[in-house]
Amino acid sequence: MNTHSNQLTNGLTLVLGATGKTGSRICAGLAALGVPLRKGSRSASPSFDWNNEAGWDGCLKDVEAVYINYAPDLAIPGATNSIRALTETARRVGVKRLVLLSGRGEAEAQACEKIVQESGVDWTIVRASWFNQNFSEGAFIDMVLGGQITLPAGDVPEPFVDVDDIAEVVITALTQPGHKGEIYEVTGPRLMTFADIAGELSKATDREVAYVQIPHAAFVAGVTESGAPKEVAWMLDYLFTTVLDGRNAYLSDGVERALGRPPKDFSEYARSVAETGLWRTEM
Repeated sequence: MNTHSNQLTNGLTLVLGATGKTGSRICAGLAALGVPLRKGSRSASPSFDWNNEAGWDGCLKDVEAVYINYAPDLAIPGATNSIRALTETARRVGVKRLVLLSGRGEAEAQACEKIVQESGVDWTIVRASWFNQNFSEGAFIDMVLGGQITLPAGDVPEPFVDVDDIAEVVITALTQPGHKGEIYEVTGPRLMTFADIAGELSKATDREVAYVQIPHAAFVAGVTESGAPKEVAWMLDYLFTTVLDGRNAYLSDGVERALGRPPKDFSEYARSVAETGLWRTEM
């Protein structure tokens, strides 16, 4: 990456969802480059809350670039209203660049993309679907530890993408020229079913991790009973009923176009996580 002196802006960059999978990595990467940073989260000061529009001006003060990450997903009802309000505020206070994390194959997310594209502010879209890190930092880590990935996924293949790659694409789009008006659809380098994922996890952990197909209703009931937040249960239901129908079963070149290198493979991700001991279980 270029040094800070070659970067596009010297003003503040606001990273929304700063404590999440992508946001925490983007914050670390920007800090390493010496980019002045403001973390956008409910616990930060000033606090950023999607449900408290009155606080947005304070968060956007002196900000030149914003990473927009809407939790838990742009497909959630009401997301378009929030994205429209945020982009209008950003334009009004003089933000120069927006980078939106969007959902691949999600009509509702594409509606949010259109709002950003028509905001009057320079934009880049980074469009992703299933993350590798769902198995180490997300909803499925307990399944890996338990040796059974129990999901209603069938044998639909997905091009799982690594969050490290997403973060690097976003950092590049936030700090370097040449990414204005680009839609980077980011995927890993191969299509994988959940059974393929289980095979790679078995290899990396040196113990059996099986994929077990379960009925959709049983999965949703299990998520709800686990005490997961309502919107997380909604999102998982949506992903397995709507998005995992084969619509995303093709590779895209977003990582390569943005970074000039191929994306990280799931096997490399699984090996590096296994080496940390995160998936180790007591015998």
